[in-house]
Amino acid sequence: MKTQERDQLLRTLEQRFAKNADRHKDLAWETVLARIETAPAALDALGQMEATGGEPDVIGQDNDTGQFVFCDCSAESPSGRRSLCYDDEALNVRKENKPQGSAVRMASAMGVELLSEEQYRALQQLGDFDMKTSSWIATPKDTRALGGALFGDRRYGRVFIYHNGAQSYYAARGFRALLRL
Repeated sequence: MKTQERDQLLRTLEQRFAKNADRHKDLAWETVLARIETAPAALDALGQMEATGGEPDVIGQDNDTGQFVFCDCSAESPSGRRSLCYDDEALNVRKENKPQGSAVRMASAMGVELLSEEQYRALQQLGDFDMKTSSWIATPKDTRALGGALFGDRRYGRVFIYHNGAQSYYAARGFRALLRL
C-alpha cells in the first residue's frame, strides 16, 4: 500500500471510529492506531475491507486476547463482495452460470474471516444491518456436509438466520468480514 493510500485509509478509519463511539466504548483511537501500525498485514486487510465497501470499524476488544475486533459496518452487505457462492466446493459443483468466486475463498485471500452466527447477532445489536441484503455466515461442518450454508439478514425488526444451498448466489447476498488485531 502506498503511503498516500495508507494515510487516507487511517484517516477514514479514525473518522469512522470517532463518529461511531457507541460501537467501542472505553477504547481510544490512539491505542487502536498503535496496534494497526505494528501489523502491516492487518492494514492491508482493512484496506481490502474498505475497498470492497465494508466500512470496517472496531466493534470491541476480546477480553481473553486483548485483540481489537474490526467488522464490516456498512448498512448493507458490502457491494464488492456479492454474487458469490459459499465456498469453493459449492463453486465446483455448479455446472452453469458460475459466480466469479466464493465467500470463503475471498475472505481467506483478504486475510479475514466470515462472521459466525453469534458474531452476526452481536453485530446486529450495534445497529440495523442487512435490511435489504443478506450475508453469508460461517457454516457449521455438519450443515455444510449436507450441502447447505447459512446466511443472515434483518427484516421486520428481527435478525433471521436462514439456510440455502451453498452453491447458490444472489446479487443481494455477500459476506461481512471480521478481523482480529
